[in-house]
Amino acid sequence: MSKRKANSQNQKPLPFGPRRGPMMRPGGKAKDAGGALRRLWSYLRRQRWRLLAVIVLVAASTGLGLVGPYLMGQAIDAYIIGGDLSGLGRLLLVMISAYVMFSLANWLRGYVMAGVAQRTVQDLRNDLFAKLQTLSLRYFDRHAHGELMSRLTNDVENISNVLAQGASQLISGVLTLLGVILAMLLINLPLAIVTLLVVPIMVVITQWVSMRTLRGFREQQETLGTLNGIIEETISGEQVVKAYCREQAVVETFEGANRKLQVAATTAQTFSLLLGPLMNLVNNLGFVLVAAVGGWMALRGTVTIGTIASFINYARQFGMPLRQIANLYNQIQAALAGAERVFEVLDEVPELVDDSSAESLPDVRGDVIFDDVTFGYEAGVPVLKHVSLHAEPGQTVALVGPTGAGKTTIVNLLTRFYDIDGGRITIDGRNIRMVKKNDLRRQLGIVLQDTFLFTGSVMENIRYGRLDATDEEVTAAAKLANADSFIHRLPQGYDTPLSERGSNLSEGQRQLLAISRAILADPGILILDEATSSVDTRTEKQIQEAMLRLMEGRTSFVIAHRLSTIREADKILVINDGEIIERGTHGELLAQRGFYHNLYMSQFKGHKAPEEGSQLTLSPRPAAIPA
Repeated sequence: MSKRKANSQNQKPLPFGPRRGPMMRPGGKAKDAGGALRRLWSYLRRQRWRLLAVIVLVAASTGLGLVGPYLMGQAIDAYIIGGDLSGLGRLLLVMISAYVMFSLANWLRGYVMAGVAQRTVQDLRNDLFAKLQTLSLRYFDRHAHGELMSRLTNDVENISNVLAQGASQLISGVLTLLGVILAMLLINLPLAIVTLLVVPIMVVITQWVSMRTLRGFREQQETLGTLNGIIEETISGEQVVKAYCREQAVVETFEGANRKLQVAATTAQTFSLLLGPLMNLVNNLGFVLVAAVGGWMALRGTVTIGTIASFINYARQFGMPLRQIANLYNQIQAALAGAERVFEVLDEVPELVDDSSAESLPDVRGDVIFDDVTFGYEAGVPVLKHVSLHAEPGQTVALVGPTGAGKTTIVNLLTRFYDIDGGRITIDGRNIRMVKKNDLRRQLGIVLQDTFLFTGSVMENIRYGRLDATDEEVTAAAKLANADSFIHRLPQGYDTPLSERGSNLSEGQRQLLAISRAILADPGILILDEATSSVDTRTEKQIQEAMLRLMEGRTSFVIAHRLSTIREADKILVINDGEIIERGTHGELLAQRGFYHNLYMSQFKGHKAPEEGSQLTLSPRPAAIPA
């Protein structure tokens, strides 16, 4: 097994703890908040007209909110004290209208901003998902899949929440704060100064609480990431958990992580909830101060009762935006940190890109040459060492050797999932680096040991091989793959929905669908990677018959551990420690009595090796597949 294959298997280790890729950084404060904000603005400005409408509505609601306390003071001084009930009634109607319009403006603001937020994160998700499709497999080897999914879901959702609610609240809070200060200064300067005396205290409290809240939420996010990692790995490895009777062990691991999360979350929420009561305390002290100074001034005849009432209401409004801004601080920081993580992926430079002079690749004959190829998944750790091979059109080339020798790596390089470090690979004389990746991969059909099926119907999974195929072509491919009979026995035939990874089918049925998909794609070169290693003998016979039809007239690379299945291959390459140490036909290699002979005979230790023709092999081949 190659390192690539080992890495892919290691994505689901035993569920005893979470993993983190090198780029994984739990939620917390953004390293470059300004840079993340500028990048977000490049998405937000696409909604500039809606944003302008939001700003207008915020300004309108803020102004209407400031009118209420002023009118209340006028009602007291001009109408209540004077006993003018008709005038008071008219003013009350004005106040009611102002508050109704205030509520309407707030609702419209939220409605428009929600649209802005959802359109923005839609663009962000689309760009992020599209970028992931351009990145090489090496990138996915280096980063945990769950962590990448977290960027697409949790981080983008944090951005969405802040944009939908926090952005307009922040603008409203700042405008309200400025409006209240201006209104108080215009109404009565001495009382305004008295009211503003509590501002320094509020700022100090906000900073003190925010620092501790941020630290608490950062720890909460770290422990939440740990818990999510345990959940993901345990569910993915549930079969292993049950096979080794580790249910109690993973429950204890989960309970420990859950306990840490409970402590961290309690601490974070405690500090977060502390801000409100402290701000209320300071705000109430401000009310008392305004009432005391205002009462003293009223007794001296320098202010009216209505002015004092207006100031008390303005003092209450003055504290609200400060609390809002303080509460939004942590959310905004978390959203900016999430935005940084999203932009890290968007800024990732794809490792495999088409050369500027890359050409299209027409249908191939299948003449494949590896010329002195060297490759390593990590720098300085070679997996293949000066590998040279030649597969002529229509030949079947078998790759055999011990686990980790480099067999799957060879086909990964042929498909250009990775770029080689040295040498060159050609198809029909054309260097694969000089042809377009998509054209290259369209000429390759791959049937892997671990078949991957998507959620959807049987028909849709086969059609994945060629999306423009008709239903009749899909059915014809399934018949050639010996899959049609079992498909008709499914509850809804070709329309039967498959669960995740096709888990409601047997291993053999999944393999037959994968072969159907490859037949439908009609590739020029075929790669079979341990396609029958996990099935019973009867199913293996069905799969091999289907593979024979698929291989007819195509250059085929077959990776096999069951050496009896590749005795009739045109060429067998024996790979060990990244080098081809033997090559030839089955008979020639047995005659050499070398590594292949020992490998072959070890599979039948204690039993007689099968006679030629006693088991279905890769030839003779049946008639050619219809086009």
